[in-house]
Amino acid sequence: MQSLGPPDLIGDRMAKKENTLDVTAQLADFTAAIRVDTLPPAVVKRTRLLILDLAGNMVRGRHDAESTPAVLAMARALGFTGGNARVFGDAHGYTPAGAALVNGVMAHSLDFDDTHAAGTLHPGAPVIPAALAAGEMIGASGADVLAGIVAGYEVTCRVALALPAGDHYQRGFHPTATCGVFGAAAAAARVFGLDAAGVAGALGIALSQSAGSLQFLANGAWTKRFQVGWAAMGGLVAATLAREGFKGAAAAIEGRHGFLAAYAPHPVPERAVQDLGHVFELMATAVKPYPSCRYGHAGIDAVLALRAEHDLRAADVSRVTYGLSHAGMLLVGAPAEKKGNPQNVVDGQFSGPFVLAAALATGAMNWDSYKLLQDSEIRGLLPKVHCEHDPEIEAEFPTNMSGRITIETGAGSYTRKVVVPKGEPGNFLTEDELLAKFANLADPVLGAGRAADLAGMILDFDSLPDVAPLLRFAA
Repeated sequence: MQSLGPPDLIGDRMAKKENTLDVTAQLADFTAAIRVDTLPPAVVKRTRLLILDLAGNMVRGRHDAESTPAVLAMARALGFTGGNARVFGDAHGYTPAGAALVNGVMAHSLDFDDTHAAGTLHPGAPVIPAALAAGEMIGASGADVLAGIVAGYEVTCRVALALPAGDHYQRGFHPTATCGVFGAAAAAARVFGLDAAGVAGALGIALSQSAGSLQFLANGAWTKRFQVGWAAMGGLVAATLAREGFKGAAAAIEGRHGFLAAYAPHPVPERAVQDLGHVFELMATAVKPYPSCRYGHAGIDAVLALRAEHDLRAADVSRVTYGLSHAGMLLVGAPAEKKGNPQNVVDGQFSGPFVLAAALATGAMNWDSYKLLQDSEIRGLLPKVHCEHDPEIEAEFPTNMSGRITIETGAGSYTRKVVVPKGEPGNFLTEDELLAKFANLADPVLGAGRAADLAGMILDFDSLPDVAPLLRFAA
């Protein structure tokens, strides 16, 4: 990676841009002004579907994620329980900060939540819990909370685009958390009805809380999901402080010591505000059909298609090659010895060999697939699955999280390239498919009838006079 020079020179360069491009102020103006009745109807409809998608993740994460007992014990120990705010799939009360934290952790615990390819992050998990907790605090309407969520998605994704996120990743940061805290702050600030100066103050406070590391990859740590919940809570705290008159740092995004200068070597601040209010990055957000790292999804799509088309079975296969971008290799392909020997759910979620082997062996890749981590058939396939960098797939990055699968058998070799994985905006899930995904996640926890009623409430989200009853119903 080419060096920009000493930090003071980087800061000077950013300071010059700061004088001509007030990124923070523009994002704050946009956030304070956003209203549901002025949004494009397609954006409002898509936001309802994204809330539905995340709600299913939170409900099931509350009950199935292996890290959940420790998270709940922490919440009790720190006094985050006993309040009027709610966690999806949980009948107990929480403080607003506790609800934002726990819902944020649960939203990301299954790694089944939405993704933004160009930003290489999951915008919903930090943003939606913060907006909901803020809404419960003041009895906000669904329309105001939905407006806050749209603002939060835009801020999260646009800040990531300005880094850009690929450089940020190379430094070991986890942009869902580092960028997500700004989106969570914007979402909560909009729900509170703060003016532009108040939103900018919230973003300035959020700057002090921006954190998130990729080091969880070393041992399958649960810190990935925790730091996203922390971003949700941090954003709520930032907006609440701003609401109470606490002074935040100016020019939080573009300043000399602001986020872009500190967290990436080659920031492009103008990307954060390009076509702001006219092009919605929320519409570039994808939903996941499979509960694993998004970089594995093109391969899963290809494996399932080839398996069905050629009636392939695990015993037929001598080798599987998965072509990826450098970013994809970082998360699901390397180091090969670790990715080929997953020992826990997090390992499996970030193992190209495991998710492809599971899809090939069973014809599916769902949450229950992780019960097969030690399955003998899948274990036999793992050494046959090889991830490698593919220049043609690299050319698609970061616009698409593409992949190429080649399956070799005694009867021949079969190849399929997937440029746009299922669930991406250009290949989005239908409402019926999203309802089926929600039911698959929520029915075992809530029961089919209650889950269906909850889904109906969410699909009418912006008509709710108060969001609190929806969260109480989600227990």
